[in-house]
Amino acid sequence: MGTVDKRYDFVLFFDVQDGNPNGDPDAGNLPRVDAETGMGLVTDVCLKRKVRNYVQIIKSDQKKFYIFVKEKAVLNKLIDEAHEQKDVKDKEKGEKTEAARLWMCSQYYDIRTFGAVMSTGKNAGQVRGPVQFTFARSVEPVVSLEHSITRMAVATEAEAEKQSGDNRTMGRKFTVSYGLYRAHGFVSAHLATQTGFSQEDLSLFWEALQKMFDHDHSAARGLMSTRGLIIFEHGTALGTANAAALFERVTSKRVTDGPARKFADYQILLDGQPVKEIPKIVKV
Repeated sequence: MGTVDKRYDFVLFFDVQDGNPNGDPDAGNLPRVDAETGMGLVTDVCLKRKVRNYVQIIKSDQKKFYIFVKEKAVLNKLIDEAHEQKDVKDKEKGEKTEAARLWMCSQYYDIRTFGAVMSTGKNAGQVRGPVQFTFARSVEPVVSLEHSITRMAVATEAEAEKQSGDNRTMGRKFTVSYGLYRAHGFVSAHLATQTGFSQEDLSLFWEALQKMFDHDHSAARGLMSTRGLIIFEHGTALGTANAAALFERVTSKRVTDGPARKFADYQILLDGQPVKEIPKIVKV
């Protein structure tokens, strides 16, 4: 398949029920919140991580779909591997970095999608990815709840002796009772040409946005699900409309009173009409 030759802008809605969608390690792993408005936040890095994990699961490290930034990876080793390829080794000194950059793009899905800094080690340059996210923000303020939890066991004999055999370990867990989050994203055809981001890659990306939470369950994150994906497909590489104006066509509306506790408490609207398709593709 050829590289992506059109611009895309998209709106992603997802929700969390009784979970922590994105804890802040600098705040004791509390759910991230805008301190001024109380709106919940999920970082772009968190969303990219979920896309990477989905691709890694379903492609099982197939060639062209390797993941560069993954758990326990040693990035310089992967960059050095690029310089060991024949097509790279045979290049003149000044051309090696560019050849290594192109090889890394051809092998690693997340590099040609999101970009990467590979100027460490033997140097494979830097890549600016065609796909980018904003932070996700909840459509209404969220409240972080703190729960005490108990484990009926201890880690060491010393702890058991201290508790006279009671053997309990206390801990804390933070959750959001319910939150509907909205993120914006962009796909650049010009950057896709530079990284080799193909139509196949794009189809896989849309699939990941719809299914990534189904393969990312944990006790900490509660129940998370994709609830809406509205894709604006432009007719050209430069685009035919302003992204902000397109995003304003997408809104959400409360349809119940009181605190929201489920997705049925909301409607997602496009031009004032309910959106029931996932994904909803709009040509502009």
